[in-house]
Amino acid sequence: MLAPREIDEYLLPTERRVIRVRQHWAVMVKHIWQTALFIIVVIGVEQLLDGPGVDPVLDVVVDNLAFYLVVVAVLRYTALSILWWIERIVITDKRVMIAQGIIVHNVGMMPLGKVTDLTFQRSLSGRMLGYGTMVVESAGQIQALNRIDYMPRPEEIYEALSELVFGEKGKTRATGMLAKPRWRR
Repeated sequence: MLAPREIDEYLLPTERRVIRVRQHWAVMVKHIWQTALFIIVVIGVEQLLDGPGVDPVLDVVVDNLAFYLVVVAVLRYTALSILWWIERIVITDKRVMIAQGIIVHNVGMMPLGKVTDLTFQRSLSGRMLGYGTMVVESAGQIQALNRIDYMPRPEEIYEALSELVFGEKGKTRATGMLAKPRWRR
């Protein structure tokens, strides 16, 4: 099957989901600007090459080339938007997972038992728009999931993750934020 699996299907029956989010929408701002700037440049060059005294064949070639370049730019932005929409970050009471990709579906995972340090970073734009970066360090080696950029609601996620990792087992407030039990097929 071509469609990626729902990330909840990767959870064990004994796991409880604490948080499930996608990256903050601000991650798409760079792609919006790149696409818009590219389209403006293509239209500007097309207008410069289009004028009186230009060979009609060259004019048609330039118009067609500009059209197809704009279509490619819009398709690229659409693909990036779809990738952002389906990417999920899940924190359970046992691990942190991130699932991404359409054709090649990747699921990165780090057990909470290996977490030795949590770092929470927020830039000025992150404070204004409501996102941050979570750096999760583990004992020994770099895991598949050590830095999560554009994390929405970073304070809430940082608190819940800190309580799960460093709090008393079974007595953390994070267990009050647990999602409803999943229905399994």
